[in-house]
Amino acid sequence: MAVIRRIRGLFGDGVLVAAVIVLTAIGVAMIYSAGQLDVPDPGVVHLWRMQLLWWGLAFVALVLVTRVQVRWFEWAAVPLYVLSILLLIATLIIGVGHGTAKGTKQWIPLGPVSFQPSQFANLATILMLGRVMGSWREPPSSVFELAKPIAVALLPMGLVLLQPDLGTALVFGAVLLATLYWGGTPVGLIFMLLSPLIALILAFQGWLFSAYMVVLIGFLYFYRSYLSEAAAVVAANLVAGTVAVPVWNHLKPYQKNRILVFLDPNIDPRGAGYHVIQSRVAIGSGGVFGKGFTQGTQKRLAFLPEQQTDFIFSVIGEEFGFLGTITVLVLFGLVLWRLARIAERVADPFAGVVVFGIFGAWFAHVLENVGMTVGVTPVTGIPLPFISYGGSFLLATYLALGVAERIASEQGGKI
Repeated sequence: MAVIRRIRGLFGDGVLVAAVIVLTAIGVAMIYSAGQLDVPDPGVVHLWRMQLLWWGLAFVALVLVTRVQVRWFEWAAVPLYVLSILLLIATLIIGVGHGTAKGTKQWIPLGPVSFQPSQFANLATILMLGRVMGSWREPPSSVFELAKPIAVALLPMGLVLLQPDLGTALVFGAVLLATLYWGGTPVGLIFMLLSPLIALILAFQGWLFSAYMVVLIGFLYFYRSYLSEAAAVVAANLVAGTVAVPVWNHLKPYQKNRILVFLDPNIDPRGAGYHVIQSRVAIGSGGVFGKGFTQGTQKRLAFLPEQQTDFIFSVIGEEFGFLGTITVLVLFGLVLWRLARIAERVADPFAGVVVFGIFGAWFAHVLENVGMTVGVTPVTGIPLPFISYGGSFLLATYLALGVAERIASEQGGKI
């Protein structure tokens, strides 16, 4: 408690910072463990030292950002957003890949190190969405009024998809939904916005798609949406339902397998389903208490792919068991709860949208990363905040933490 009180004196929400520090410390320890293999890998064994260096840089950035006034964040939203778009475009030209993403263009090399612009673009997009929605005087009443925030999120999302990086692209979608909700957008409009995705999924069963379209039209009638709005929503759903099957048929076999193994990893146990199967074995073999720090057999035999990044949660499950995974999830729950509490307490619309946008981004990362390790979400290669190895990702999350802490201190007082 004494440590939390000292941290509280420096930041707006000492509990939030303390939880993040504990998660980061766990991350460094697990990255060290991930490098302890029966056949040592020189490329992995010393990564924990690099993560420590990045942690030091990230903490300095956190302290500096907490000294910046909230109004400066709002003023800087536009130039930071434009800069992030330019960096994403540059990534498509000079970008390189790493690890299992060698065939992509996600990082920009800078001498001995490289950084991932999409992680910083995420924070810039959150600030831009806060600026757009912070100017709303009343909640939107039509889908057409959502055009500006949708465009703000879709532009970086599309550029990230071209890299291609599906996991990070989905985070932009989660940020958009979170900020729209916190900005006062009615749930009915959010449903209309998401409805084409539902049509895309149901299109493979004709009777389900037909029943869904009847329900959708009924909803639009009772919701009393504008005629032009209703027509646009129905047209978008029909287009999504029409193109779903042809697009599926044109996918390459390995692309189909990546989707099918989400439903059943045993469809391709030596290929696309291998990652999930090995991850499940590792987590399941950990039992209640785990096999002990650095003692995970799946990890030591290098059966787990990218165990220092994408599947680091599997290492936690194998070495610390059910209790270890629950502890980490409780810490993440604490972090997300504190973010929601800050967003709830601030009076400034811009500040509230920004904090809840950070909430949406981190929640999406945790949900997708943990979900893919146990096979309930598709494998997209998305990192686990504060725990997975990655310098630019750690720095970006600490910058976002700094923004939230400054807002908590200036707008909500000591929380």
